[in-house]
Amino acid sequence: MEKTKDVVRSVFVALFAALICACAFFAIPAGPLGVSIVIQNMMCILAGCILGNVQGGASVGLFIIAGVLGLPVLSAGKSGIGVLLAPTGGFYYGFFLGSLLAGIIAKRPKVDEKMSVKYVLRICIASFVGFISIYVPAIPWAVLKTGKEFSTIIAGYMLPFLLVDFLKAVATIGLSLALRPVAARYLQ
Repeated sequence: MEKTKDVVRSVFVALFAALICACAFFAIPAGPLGVSIVIQNMMCILAGCILGNVQGGASVGLFIIAGVLGLPVLSAGKSGIGVLLAPTGGFYYGFFLGSLLAGIIAKRPKVDEKMSVKYVLRICIASFVGFISIYVPAIPWAVLKTGKEFSTIIAGYMLPFLLVDFLKAVATIGLSLALRPVAARYLQ
């Protein structure tokens, strides 16, 4: 029975990795320093919020490995280790960190979880912490790789995207609250 649960969890990890990969082609150039508005960050945090624990992080790890191995699944259909080493590569580390933290905060979904204020608040915190965590490695990485000042990187890598990320975090909360009960039936 435990082996079956492991297989089902692995399938969910692979499913979310595939969803993140599928979103690679949704990239709208927006920032002054070459950063785009993407859906992949939302899918990464959604994976953490729905799968809980470390499974969301595992799905992001699988997605990143696929990109490093040459599949065109990184933002705008790019691939290769060079993308992770570029100035915007820190976002991929942030995707992993954000998904992992969101999953740890959200916890694994349970069939008997009741829709309470505490439960909704936990999912809200998981989503917002996940999105904020994306910038934790992304900003210092960009400063290191570009040699630009911290304030310049903040202005180009973060500030233009805060409103869009806020809206994506709210959408992530709604989707998580709707889909966690479904996932719970299979993940327990």
